[in-house]
Amino acid sequence: MAENPLLTRHREALDLFTERVHAIRPDQWDDPTPCTEWTVRNLVNHLAVEQMWVPPLVREGASVGDRSDALEGDLLGDDPVATWDVVANAARDAFREPGALDRTVGLSYGESPATHYCAQMTADAAVHAWDLARAIGADERIPKPLVDFSVREVAPYVADLEESGLFAAPVEPPAGADAQARLLALLGREP
Repeated sequence: MAENPLLTRHREALDLFTERVHAIRPDQWDDPTPCTEWTVRNLVNHLAVEQMWVPPLVREGASVGDRSDALEGDLLGDDPVATWDVVANAARDAFREPGALDRTVGLSYGESPATHYCAQMTADAAVHAWDLARAIGADERIPKPLVDFSVREVAPYVADLEESGLFAAPVEPPAGADAQARLLALLGREP
């Protein structure tokens, strides 16, 4: 049986971010990232905490409001790479459980279909993989299927992302920009 296309993109995004996490040298954890307020460690922690939310939201029907302060701060511990691997696998497994994508999850802005939540998490991981790659000097390419998926996902609500403060204002992409550069510019990054 063919894999659900959304779960395929989600797996690809987590795999891409995981590759970048495994490429971080010990001396790079305090380096700056394109996310101006975050170091490499802050960025990985942000994504790790997002993954930590998936099992309680998808499996248990919890809402972000129920546990708003349970998953705050730096939760990477002494081995951030191992922590990332554990939480990424747990999030992947939660979304892949039978019926998981048919559920509704309680996010900070209200109830949302689990498919929308998974799509948001996918686009976020893909774009932050670029941020991490830029910060550590790794390969910055995002696979085209993930770029195309992420553009379709974020374009309808890009103004809301800017207003939320989660992403910078869109910037003008360079002349002749490819799809990845246009995606990054849409989310306030200088490709």
